[in-house]
Amino acid sequence: MCLFFDDDYEEVMRKLVGSLRSMGSWSDSWQVPSTSAIAQARQRLGSEPMRELFDRVAVPIAGYGTKGAWLRSRRLMAVDGFVLDVPKTDDNVESFGRSHHDAAAASAFPQVRVVGLGECGSHAIVAAGVDGCRVSEQALFEELLDSFEPDMLVMADRNFYGFPLWREAVATGADLLWRTQSTLKLPVVTPLPDGSYLSIVFRPKLRDYHRADLIEEIRAGGETHPDQAIVVRVIEYEVPDREGNGKHEVIRL
Repeated sequence: MCLFFDDDYEEVMRKLVGSLRSMGSWSDSWQVPSTSAIAQARQRLGSEPMRELFDRVAVPIAGYGTKGAWLRSRRLMAVDGFVLDVPKTDDNVESFGRSHHDAAAASAFPQVRVVGLGECGSHAIVAAGVDGCRVSEQALFEELLDSFEPDMLVMADRNFYGFPLWREAVATGADLLWRTQSTLKLPVVTPLPDGSYLSIVFRPKLRDYHRADLIEEIRAGGETHPDQAIVVRVIEYEVPDREGNGKHEVIRL
């Protein structure tokens, strides 16, 4: 059905049957199931076999010559989230919810939130977290961590950053390149020749005087405990105003 997404169930099945007949794998006593029969069979099958199939076959597929899939030895991966409408049934409304608590502003259909780990270049999704639309992207992100590997460079937008999640992602051994929000304080610990600088991200409830002590310790060549603070490299650049509205956006990675 993915290969022939423009066709209805029955037409896809007829194409499949034609191939099975040519391979001698179809009995003349069998009948092509109707669209209704296929839909009912999918309902009987349930979601678990589809989840199992995804877990088995969803792996990075880019070769070393795949354009846009590599940065030297690092496999480029990206995390992103999106929302999908699902059929308007009582079970789906109860399981996934609508996009807004207020009935007047709620979405017409129940919605599912998906956060996926995709391979740049091939666009193959190799891991996904799925839940109701009111579940946060950060919570679903945690379901992807088992798929992070040491040879990956995992990119994410600013909505995903948080110290606990960053710490867990660092522990996988993958390299990370995440955008951060402008409200995050990133002190300059060591300026670097290329214009970037070393900084520290802290446990949110760490007091200011502890943070100051850790900064001085790093400047003196010491180390931090990953439960308290993590040394990062920060890259900042400005996106010039090309529309004449006076807005210059500063990006921090």
